[in-house]
Amino acid sequence: MTTPPPDPTLVRFDGPWRHFDVRANGLRFHAVETERFVADRPLVLLLHGFGEFWWSWRHQLEALTDAGYRAVAVDLRGYGDSDKPPRGYDGWTLAGDTHALIRSLGHSSAALVGHADGGLVCWATATLHPSVVNRVAVLSSPHPRALKHGVLRNPEERTAFLAPFLHNQLPRLGERRLTRGNGAFIEDYFRERSGPSWQHTADFTEAVSRNRLAIQIPGVAHCSLEYRRWAFRSQFRTDGWRFMELMNHRLQIPVLAARGRDDEYILDSLMANSRQWAADMDYRTIPHTGHFAHQESPAEFNGMLLELLAR
Repeated sequence: MTTPPPDPTLVRFDGPWRHFDVRANGLRFHAVETERFVADRPLVLLLHGFGEFWWSWRHQLEALTDAGYRAVAVDLRGYGDSDKPPRGYDGWTLAGDTHALIRSLGHSSAALVGHADGGLVCWATATLHPSVVNRVAVLSSPHPRALKHGVLRNPEERTAFLAPFLHNQLPRLGERRLTRGNGAFIEDYFRERSGPSWQHTADFTEAVSRNRLAIQIPGVAHCSLEYRRWAFRSQFRTDGWRFMELMNHRLQIPVLAARGRDDEYILDSLMANSRQWAADMDYRTIPHTGHFAHQESPAEFNGMLLELLAR
């Protein structure tokens, strides 16, 4: 008997969370904040990375609420219990999603926090919609232009970064790779890119289990790969060249750029070189962590984030 695919509502876990829907940019987004939220506090919008969903920010939601902020984590377009349209995974549209989310949540501006693909959305939103972004924190997510330059000029970075993108370009094959074996790819992905200390914890086991289920939600595998397909293919098209031209602008707002010191996927040079596009950038590395430093060492990352927000 074939097991039915997971229902999207499975990501609406019980706990100290308030789950709600937000209409923005023509889509319905699933959003989460703590039950202790206060709507008129400064907004911090949390954007997850590839193959994940709002749960990746569980350690930040409560810490930010305790510190006096309204912290909201969303399932990005195509993920979790948010809508999954067949298109709209380009830099302009994703920045438009974030801009509209801030407005729909009832705020005129927000601090953006993003990991990996979510960090690229932060860079794009701050550049294309500067009036609604007052601060940015990115984790393992270099500026798009720094990323492009690094991949083109640094053989080590090209080897680390380009291979996963190439594997995912062929239709259907990438989706099968992500979902076969009940999402076994996600467990391999987390083990390959995280530090060893986290892998021996119950928190790691729970994160892997929840993300393996979430990647099997109908449409999620395809949509998550569309982010990467556009990022790769646009480099050879007019729309990608135009996007990179628009991104050649130096932000003047405070920016925190962080990276797990043991992250072999996003190298140190990429993060450091992002300073060319951020006049007020504080670059930090977090020891004994890999690609998921906000989950592997949440207390240290939260401290850095609160420093940024207090500036």
